[in-house]
Amino acid sequence: MVKAVLPSCLFFFLLCTFIPLMAGAHTVATDSVRKDPVAQLEDLSKQVDKKLTAHYYKTKYDTNYVARPHQKWLFRFLASYTGSFIHAKGTVNGIHSDYDLHTRGNKSLSLEVNYCDVAVALSFSPDKHDDHVFNFEYYGQRFSFNFNYQRATSLGGDMKWGDKKHLGDDGLLMKMYNVTGYYTFNHRQFSFPAALNQNYFQRRSAGSWLVGVSVQAGSIKTTDEMKQHAPKAPEMKLTFGNVGIGGGYGYNWALGRRSQWLLHLSVLPAFVLYKHNTLNVNNYEVTDKAASLNLIFNERAAVVYHFSPKYNVGATFNMSNPLFKDDKVVVKQTKWVARAFFGLRL
Repeated sequence: MVKAVLPSCLFFFLLCTFIPLMAGAHTVATDSVRKDPVAQLEDLSKQVDKKLTAHYYKTKYDTNYVARPHQKWLFRFLASYTGSFIHAKGTVNGIHSDYDLHTRGNKSLSLEVNYCDVAVALSFSPDKHDDHVFNFEYYGQRFSFNFNYQRATSLGGDMKWGDKKHLGDDGLLMKMYNVTGYYTFNHRQFSFPAALNQNYFQRRSAGSWLVGVSVQAGSIKTTDEMKQHAPKAPEMKLTFGNVGIGGGYGYNWALGRRSQWLLHLSVLPAFVLYKHNTLNVNNYEVTDKAASLNLIFNERAAVVYHFSPKYNVGATFNMSNPLFKDDKVVVKQTKWVARAFFGLRL
């Protein structure tokens, strides 16, 4: 196939080059402008803009309930605050261990630029501790997807091993992954993006049933720094991996004469179908693989006020609450992200 196409393309290229030369200087000048890289780049940008605009205004929703802003540009200034709480306990080799841990809050300031649903953001964190947080969020009319990763060395709190109690301060390393994907059934009237990233307007109140999948995995372990300042503290490593599927409900309240207020609340619990939780203390290990009624809760809330079609202000709150419990290992974890924002459309 490739051998047949290349000679044809070469012949076509030579033909297109030979004809302008025979046609005169004016045609050659016109052709040179047409092949100018800057002009080609402008043509490409116009084609991309045309496709993005067509996709942006494509109507797949009930316009009595949901509408697109006329402006294609959206600038959002955001202030975010992220934190985690973890409680874990288990009995290893006849000795009971209990851990109540938390991370320091992670603050950040961001500028998000959105054009026809394609967004990039620049963030700055004033915190001095060596923690890293990565959040990827996509909210669509039908499908939505969230991915959160947190690496924290600021994990601290109380660790109890038998009758001994230790303070874990900057001696623990946590790596945490949370993935959630969900489908909105009433996507023609209920809009997640209107509440959570303001790419739509919610004109009338509406709700929808949701179905989704949740995955949560990670590890917590003691570090060399812990052994240095607390030699008698146990060496601990907790690993967890859980997959759940479930359903929930979300609702948008459109309030005010022109629906300038929007309140959102959604809950999506997932029943854990697979789990692998392991607690290792001083090289003694217990593993929980047995099936039991464990849950992963995902909650979202938002309030948005539109001063006009161009200006809005509001706040969002996302939280994930996995709960895994049996007679061997118990893991309770809370990960939350709170944001305040100011939006400008152009």
